[in-house]
Amino acid sequence: MRKTFSTIVWQEDEWFVAQCLEVDIASQGKTEKKALENLREALALHFTPPVATVYGEFKKLKLRLPREAFVFV
Repeated sequence: MRKTFSTIVWQEDEWFVAQCLEVDIASQGKTEKKALENLREALALHFTPPVATVYGEFKKLKLRLPREAFVFV
């Protein structure tokens, strides 16, 4: 699916900043073209569904603590 977004581009010192007006996402680049390219990539990542993370095996850890660690005042 393709969607068109409105953007605004301005220059701050040596950097160009590109911001999407429909979605609060911005990016930057040394040129206006690069800032828009980076914004396109940021928007694509924003709309990419998350991928489940695979966790390692859960283990229990036993640790001997001094009694003073459990004294509440």
